[in-house]
Amino acid sequence: MGCPENSSWTSCIQDAGRRAFSGGPVYLFFLGLFAALFVAGVVAGIHSVYIVGSRHAYGTTREIPLAMLIATYAFFVITSTGLCLVSSIGHIFGVERFMPIAKRAVLLSVITIMSGFLVIGLELENPFRLAVYLFLSPNFTSNIWWMGVLYAFEVVLLILEFTFILLDKHKASVVAGLLGILFGIAAISNLGGVFAMLNGREFWYGPYLPIFFIASAFLMGCAAVIFFTVLAYCVHREPLDRSMADSLAAVGKLAGVMLAVTMFFTIWRMVTLAVGGTHGMLVRDALVSGPFAFNFWALEVGLGMILPFALVLWSAGKRIGPLFLASALVIFSSFFMRLDMVVAGQIVPLYWELGVREYTGLHTYSPAWHEILVVLAGVGLTGAAFLLGEKVFQGFREAESDESPVTEELEDTVQEPSLSSDGKVDG
Repeated sequence: MGCPENSSWTSCIQDAGRRAFSGGPVYLFFLGLFAALFVAGVVAGIHSVYIVGSRHAYGTTREIPLAMLIATYAFFVITSTGLCLVSSIGHIFGVERFMPIAKRAVLLSVITIMSGFLVIGLELENPFRLAVYLFLSPNFTSNIWWMGVLYAFEVVLLILEFTFILLDKHKASVVAGLLGILFGIAAISNLGGVFAMLNGREFWYGPYLPIFFIASAFLMGCAAVIFFTVLAYCVHREPLDRSMADSLAAVGKLAGVMLAVTMFFTIWRMVTLAVGGTHGMLVRDALVSGPFAFNFWALEVGLGMILPFALVLWSAGKRIGPLFLASALVIFSSFFMRLDMVVAGQIVPLYWELGVREYTGLHTYSPAWHEILVVLAGVGLTGAAFLLGEKVFQGFREAESDESPVTEELEDTVQEPSLSSDGKVDG
């Protein structure tokens, strides 16, 4: 990654530190902006949890205890698992067109899962107890316990995988990456199970969410790869070379498939809610024509499914500009998809279908400023770590094709990257 072969670790670290702050004014502006968001959000979270109390600072209530911060945590960890899955297609399973994106995708997977941990840490009253009693007092029947264990193993394996990739230890990186995939899929399906096993919440209950989270992870992984790769080349003020443009085109085709899968998941989800119980029909009405209608139709369906799918079709696997716009829309809309999923599942009062009228209507939720700032802390950590990573590792310029697949060595058939206009970012 730009460190001379005979250099010491000290000189390598010093060189990386100089590169981290060697960008132009635009780079330094955004680095400072993301750092400021990170600091402001952490301060707001500490103030909420340790000074005034989260129940007073956050917009959560007894009726809606899970809200924006839980949705943000799900957003980041689903993205992380998706990045791990997409990177494995080339790095582990040897699909040549996916190899150029592998190193950056693994690093982004580490960054996003750490951002998720940051947000959930500032949501919990005492996150340190989780780290202590996770192993001292395990509860094997608890989905939350399994979620903590699985994600703990996943983040360690992701860090090991990235370290082995940097050290060119291919077999070790493949083993760590393969284990990371297994733990990642288990963790993300278990996260869906945290909601899906609550039979008092019909909107969540059932096998839908664990499966949907895995499909959604693939989509988010594709979107994040395209989005951050194009931004990375903008950071370095270079056009996309042909091999990277071909790789992004392949990722874009996979994203198109996952967008179609997501649309069919959503359609059948709405259909099944229409023939469900009172709880499910009330949630469906809130999404289709009630207080969540704008989020559902405009942000989730319009900006998150139909428009990105049309852009992917328009790109025809050749134009990077439409793929970049589609990926940005998917990432933006997915946040509201997670938020609506978490909050809408709690708006119907318990035992409403049994005629218990403790409340006169559906519950409502509005995020507090403290919650918004904590969300921005996660965004700030992701943005700042991405920019620093691009500078420290010099844009991952070493050819990914030097790595071999699991079963056999790849032939050296990849051409040297060219700077022809076919690979430039258009749009």
